[in-house]
Amino acid sequence: MSFDVTSFRAQFPILKTEIYGKPLAYLDNAASVQKPQIVIDRINEVLTGGYANVHRGLHYLSNKATADYEKARDSVAKYVNAADRDEIVFTAGGTDAMNLVAQSLGAPSDSKWHIGEGDEIILSVMEHHSNIVPWHLLRERKGAVIKWVDVDDDGNIDLEAFRAHFTERTKIASITGLSNVLGATPPIKEMAAIAHEHDALFMTDGCQHAVHGPVDVQAQGIDFYVLTGHKIYGPNGIGALYGRKEVLATMPPFRGGGEMIDTVSMEEVTYNDPPHRFEAGTPPITEAIALGAALDWMMEQDIDGLRAHERALTDHAMEALTGLNWIDLYGSAADKGPVIAFNLNGAHPHDVSTVLDRQGVAIRAGHHCCQPLMRRLGVTATGRASFAAYNTHEDIDQFVKALHKAQELFA
Repeated sequence: MSFDVTSFRAQFPILKTEIYGKPLAYLDNAASVQKPQIVIDRINEVLTGGYANVHRGLHYLSNKATADYEKARDSVAKYVNAADRDEIVFTAGGTDAMNLVAQSLGAPSDSKWHIGEGDEIILSVMEHHSNIVPWHLLRERKGAVIKWVDVDDDGNIDLEAFRAHFTERTKIASITGLSNVLGATPPIKEMAAIAHEHDALFMTDGCQHAVHGPVDVQAQGIDFYVLTGHKIYGPNGIGALYGRKEVLATMPPFRGGGEMIDTVSMEEVTYNDPPHRFEAGTPPITEAIALGAALDWMMEQDIDGLRAHERALTDHAMEALTGLNWIDLYGSAADKGPVIAFNLNGAHPHDVSTVLDRQGVAIRAGHHCCQPLMRRLGVTATGRASFAAYNTHEDIDQFVKALHKAQELFA
């Protein structure tokens, strides 16, 4: 099959929008992607004919909502190829999922993976703050040690340098599946194997990674995998954590409340089994069901064609920009994802973004929640254009033309 971008794009109503009288070229997909009509309709269906609280009720609407909510768990499990549906925990998003892992591993327990004073966490310098700050909290509160793996200018990680960071005190390595600045895709399978050689856990931040098609946590040997709804054609306020069953079983709860308990008395509390142990209170029901719809829809797509289209968009943009003496590009890894970070000489990214906005082009400007990487690159901020499968070569041309206009203004 050849990927039909016209048909794919037609499923997104917002892309018909005009900005300042110009067609919208939405290139801020690494921050949040737009939603197809099928996801919008599913949200409406739940709220108008299928909403109630889940798990607790015996009436029709509660039973229906519970069935739909748990069906969405099956969809996530299938998307990441989990061995068991109980390895999927619904969260409020990717950030919430990573906080869950960090805070649970740092809580008092007899788990072999408990992180206490002097225990080590390995991160790369290109991680998103969501995969940095939760570990800093353990450093501050528990005395844990963060060890940093450097990357080259393209975001490549040297596996032997990664291996050298492990000691008998290493409990977990947590690495992005796709850099939201450089577009680099680390060798996750090989890195997970190295972590396991040292009896450590391996987590992948898949928030940028999962949108490019289903993943296989079993084949890659991943212990934790994080995804977020708003970056995978689903709603915001919802995400999911995959956790290997035998690891989740050793972890204490992250939050307390309803559903995560087995029994409660005035003297003690006992806890539910995973995944419900980690889903305290009323969950984001509508959002979880809509996330399931988004993933079901994704699994119906021509994934190979989708990935090839995104690759072609990235190549088209890089070819148009490479060699221009007034622009700096960051990251050109061999398997670069559809993300281009850049700076125009003599212009602040915020100013460039404002000029592009007037040309109908939506990009991101700032440090992209990656301040350690910004320091590694020797900048404080960059512009960032990021592509989704609904983008076209015309979007890229509009972007490049707008950059030329910005350069003329700031030269």
